[in-house]
Amino acid sequence: MNKILNKSGLIFSAGMLMLSMAACHSNTETEDAREPYVIPDSLMRTLSIDTVTTSHITDALKFNGVVNFNTDKVVNLYPMVSGAVQGVSVMPGDYVKAGQVLGYVKSSEMANYSTSLIDAQTNVQLTKRQLDQQKELFKSGLASQVDVTSAQVNYEQAVAALTAAKRVLSINGNSTNGQYTIKTPIEGFVVQKNVTDDMAIRTDNSAPLFVISDLKNVWVEANVYEANISKVHEGQEAEVTTIAYPDKVFKGKINKVMNVLDPSTKVMKMRVVLNNPGYQLKPQMFATVAVNNTESEEATSIASSALIFDHSQYYVIVVSGKKNLQLRPVDVISINGKTAYIRNGVKPGERLISSDALLIYGSLNS
Repeated sequence: MNKILNKSGLIFSAGMLMLSMAACHSNTETEDAREPYVIPDSLMRTLSIDTVTTSHITDALKFNGVVNFNTDKVVNLYPMVSGAVQGVSVMPGDYVKAGQVLGYVKSSEMANYSTSLIDAQTNVQLTKRQLDQQKELFKSGLASQVDVTSAQVNYEQAVAALTAAKRVLSINGNSTNGQYTIKTPIEGFVVQKNVTDDMAIRTDNSAPLFVISDLKNVWVEANVYEANISKVHEGQEAEVTTIAYPDKVFKGKINKVMNVLDPSTKVMKMRVVLNNPGYQLKPQMFATVAVNNTESEEATSIASSALIFDHSQYYVIVVSGKKNLQLRPVDVISINGKTAYIRNGVKPGERLISSDALLIYGSLNS
């Protein structure tokens, strides 16, 4: 009897084990048959879809440079007279308008110019009277034609001397109080200031009193190493970035390529000219200049925003509908800003998700 009971228990246990295994197998099949990830409609409306194309490979060459003011649009104010500087009213970095007074120079030379003007005016009046007298005497027969001619010459010389005195005074500001006025002929910024109040100056000073630049248009002077000399040319588009504005790209053109190497650094200088809206670029700022160099070789190209990097491998998400997504590894040749060049993994005409790709990648792998 006990043997029959033991045998029945074994049969019951085996049956339960088989039912348990069948249930596990059913659960596994249910998990394997789960529905694929579907992009929500709210997300689908905001996604950017990029089409794979073929284009020439473009490399971004980068050069280190420094912002400088455009020397073609700079005014150096040198002393016109000797004397003592007074009333300096500006500092480096100040914005000035055309004709604005920057300071004064008390000068004995200006006093002499004023005296010369007065002497010339007096001499014109004197020689004019003498000429009129000689003409009257000539009419009455008391003077000869030679006397009239001589008086005429003296008068004309006096007029010429007066004209010269006026021009000299005009060049020096037309001041008749012995004071020379320092004015800026252009609007812009004071980028250099080499004088202070009560400083004695002379006309043979080598340094300017002030340097004014409008800074609406600036230069970036960059170093080009020998390996890249053949890849930069005048007229090429260039993009400039700075530490101060890391997310801001300033666009300009290569205006000049110096065709000599610096003997100490073995680099060639190139100059990029660009507009300076809002005066954001300051002289002596460090800058990076990027120049695109297009090669003859063609490659498959995609938007770099479509790339996902995970576990030392680049991936893209190929899409043909919100329910049909395929995660595919790609071999990247190079990345140039917004464009990535692909060796294999995708074909021209295929469509890729190029925004929120990392978010969807996470959902596909969850």
